[in-house]
Amino acid sequence: MAEARPLRLLALHGYRQSARRLRQRTGALRKALRGRAELVPIDAPHRLPASAEDDPDGDDPPRGWWFSGPGTFEAGEAAAAPAGLEESLSAVAAALAEHGPFDGLLGFSQGAALAAMVCALRARGDPRFPVAFAVLVAAFASRAPAHGHFYREPIALPSLHVVGDTDAVIAAALSRELAQCFVEPVVLSHPGGHFIPAAAAQKKAYLEFLERFSPGQGQAERPEAGEAREGAL
Repeated sequence: MAEARPLRLLALHGYRQSARRLRQRTGALRKALRGRAELVPIDAPHRLPASAEDDPDGDDPPRGWWFSGPGTFEAGEAAAAPAGLEESLSAVAAALAEHGPFDGLLGFSQGAALAAMVCALRARGDPRFPVAFAVLVAAFASRAPAHGHFYREPIALPSLHVVGDTDAVIAAALSRELAQCFVEPVVLSHPGGHFIPAAAAQKKAYLEFLERFSPGQGQAERPEAGEAREGAL
């Protein structure tokens, strides 16, 4: 019997990152998922000014998915006039159409916040976003009032929320708060900070979650809402 094909996940990087940088920083995760899931990163549409830490050659500029102020972003800011989100939603829709089919999404930090918004639109039946699940690492809900509509109704799409207990960039409480916007979220806590973990315990949790969506398997029974099999909530 032929093995099931790997799942394909569209991967959305964090603020001031890029598709290339996300690929570089997910080597351990891609190895852990080899044969089970493939990550396909894309660039956010908005280029940011380079800093001293960025690529000196300038061929891989930092990028962002939306702004809370002119050319800036703060996750905790209740931005009165956020900019750039519609272009990013269009970029995700285009990637899904042009490079698909995709089974789900993986997002990190601001990319995970965007992925959660995509999940909300998908749950409402938006045909631009044909995905079945999301893995959200260091995610948060946008504080911008203009984005509040994404969270008004429970988001009925399967989700795995990966939360760093010592994350100093996106506080664990923000990620858990977003998880409660989903119907029956699975929350995986780890003791680390602002990165995508891929140690043995996390690998087990990723594979267990993704197994529910393997082609030909059908959707397995969901864990209880909020259950984190590899870490305390």
